[in-house]
Amino acid sequence: MKEELKKKLSPEQYRILVEKGTERPFTGEYLDNKDKGVYSCAACETPLFDSNTKFDSGSGWPSFYDVVDGGNVELIEDKSHGMHRIEVVCANCGGHLGHVFNDGPQEETGLRYCINSASLDFKEQ
Repeated sequence: MKEELKKKLSPEQYRILVEKGTERPFTGEYLDNKDKGVYSCAACETPLFDSNTKFDSGSGWPSFYDVVDGGNVELIEDKSHGMHRIEVVCANCGGHLGHVFNDGPQEETGLRYCINSASLDFKEQ
């Protein structure tokens, strides 16, 4: 599986999705994307986020307040780097997407899915 992903993904996508890396803030391809469509996992194409739930959090990464389908992501406790966070991974392939925080829009879910652009593919609708 890892060899297939090395062929399919760019080195940056592989580093983030497989090795649980993070792209530098304010550098991701989809940070300022305002087009309507669906963001899917770059590794396996599982639909993850709808553009209607995307918002500007000022964090430097694409942020969403909800997922397309709760069964498409898995939330995992992450105590790495001396912090306590909740990691967001693709439920289909296990690819690292980012983290979720409780500081999103309160009028919606109150959540902020802080997601690496490199872990996503975008299909305009």
